[in-house]
Amino acid sequence: MRKIASVGILVADVVAKPVSRYPDRGVCVHVDTMELHVGGCASNTGLALAKLGLPVAVIGKVGQDPFGDFLIQTLQQHGVDTRGIQRAQKGTSSTMVMVHPDGERSFIHHVGANEEFAPEDIDWDVVRECALFHLAGAFLMPKMDGEPASRVLQHARALGLTTSLDTTWDASGRWIELLRPCLPHLDYILPNYGEACGLTGETEPERIADRLLEAGVGTVVIKMDAQGCFVKNREVAFSVPAYPVEVVDMLGAGDCFCAGFLAGLALGWDLEKTARLANAVGALCVTQLGATTGVRPLEETLRWAGITA
Repeated sequence: MRKIASVGILVADVVAKPVSRYPDRGVCVHVDTMELHVGGCASNTGLALAKLGLPVAVIGKVGQDPFGDFLIQTLQQHGVDTRGIQRAQKGTSSTMVMVHPDGERSFIHHVGANEEFAPEDIDWDVVRECALFHLAGAFLMPKMDGEPASRVLQHARALGLTTSLDTTWDASGRWIELLRPCLPHLDYILPNYGEACGLTGETEPERIADRLLEAGVGTVVIKMDAQGCFVKNREVAFSVPAYPVEVVDMLGAGDCFCAGFLAGLALGWDLEKTARLANAVGALCVTQLGATTGVRPLEETLRWAGITA
C-alpha cells in the first residue's frame, strides 16, 4: 500500500487537566495531570494513521528546539516517515491545552514555525511515494493558505494523488474568501460543523454540503461531534451516528476522525463504511488524555466498533 501524506501544521501540546477556571493573577492552581503530547492537525492525523497501522508521511515545519525534537522523535517511534519535516529558525508551534472537567478544552497558542510553512517547503519526492494528499490546518498557515494551497493541491492531483483538506477555525473571518481557490481541487473536504457553517453561512448540513459541492468539492464530510458525521457528494447523502463513549478529553477528535476516514479511502472501502471507521477512531480518541493517545490498531478498532473488515 502506498503512503498517505499528512501535510500542514505540526504542534507540541502541553496538556493540563482538569482546569475549571483560569487562575487569578499571581495565583497558582493545581491540576491532576500535565503531559506533553504530539498536537497539530497534520501531526495528529499522521500519528493516528500510523497507530492504525497505515503507512504515512508527515510534511511540515518545526523549530530547532526541544519541542521540534520531541515531535520528530515521537512520530519516528511510531513508524512515520518524517523526511518531509523541515526545521525553521522560529520556535516550534506549541499550545497550552487546558482540559475542562467535561472534556472540553481552552487553548493558548504560539504559531511558531507553522507561520513559515510554504509551498516550497514541501518535499515532492516524498509526496510521489503517496496515494493520498491531506492538507491539514487550513487558516493557520499564512504562507500556505489561499492561492498557494490551491497550487499545491493542483500539483498533488497532477501527480495522481487523491486530495483532501481539513480546516481549523478562521479567527480572521475570511472563511470562504480564503479557501475558495482550493475547493475545485479537492476530492474531499472534512470541516467540523462550526467551521462548515462559517465557510458557507448555512446551518443545515445538507445545505452546507450543497454550497461546497457547487464550489467544486468532490465529497463533503462534516464532523458533527456527538451527532456523528454527514457525508454528501453528487451521488449520495447520508448521516452516520457517533459511537457513545465517556469523554475524557476532546483534544484531537477531529484529526483522528480524519485519520479514520483517510484509512478507509486508502483501503478502498465505500463511503459509509469509511465514515463508520472515522467515527470510531474519533470516538476512541476522546477516551484518553491527549490528541492521539486513545487510538488503537485497525483490527482492534474494527472489533470495538463492530465493523467487518
